[in-house]
Amino acid sequence: MSTTIPAYAIEPPGIPALPIAGSGELFPIHRIYCVGRNYAEHAIEMGHDPDKEPPFFFQKNPDNVIVDGTFPYPDKSSDVHYELEMLVAIGKGGVNIAVEQALDHVWGYGVGLDMTRRDLQGEAKKLGRPWEVGKAFEASAPCSALVPASRIGHPTDGKVWLNVNGKQRQIGDLNQMIWKVPEMISYLSGLFALKAGDIIMSGTPAGVGAVTRGDHLVGGVDGVATLDVTVI
Repeated sequence: MSTTIPAYAIEPPGIPALPIAGSGELFPIHRIYCVGRNYAEHAIEMGHDPDKEPPFFFQKNPDNVIVDGTFPYPDKSSDVHYELEMLVAIGKGGVNIAVEQALDHVWGYGVGLDMTRRDLQGEAKKLGRPWEVGKAFEASAPCSALVPASRIGHPTDGKVWLNVNGKQRQIGDLNQMIWKVPEMISYLSGLFALKAGDIIMSGTPAGVGAVTRGDHLVGGVDGVATLDVTVI
């Protein structure tokens, strides 16, 4: 009995993936979920009261990820901001995951930048429209390699920092996250069916700001990874 392999009408795109530190293997990306305003001081600097809202999420596209150490400044914007965050890589999917079992679903961790066309995001907010134009544009997620949880455990504290051209711009600690990793996984899995390959960008501390072409960004999460990016 022969099996017919279906032909695609066009060449299918490649699978977006992140490198794994110390390995030649890649981590395939299914979806990218971003947690909004997960540090109190950042929520305040964006004009919100962190005590009055449950967690909320928006998405970037898997192929927004870039790993070559550059960030090409996008068109249609004159106000692009950095937001450094810890990445949480999901290795086992599920729905309605209990907080107590949530870390069993984590494969590893990394560091990423949620680059944001703030002017376009601001216009969308005023009009009550989705944020994708400000968040999910090409190369908007420069990322480090992932590190397996089997190697570093599950970090609950550690400095989250970003320097721009050698000057400190962002500083915080993982222990300042309003919604901790198990809580955000549990909450998110009640809204979506999490899959192996999902990435969660866990929120950014205060100090976000604009970049210009030629800026050099170096940041990281202590005990996890560092990231070195040049704006081109």
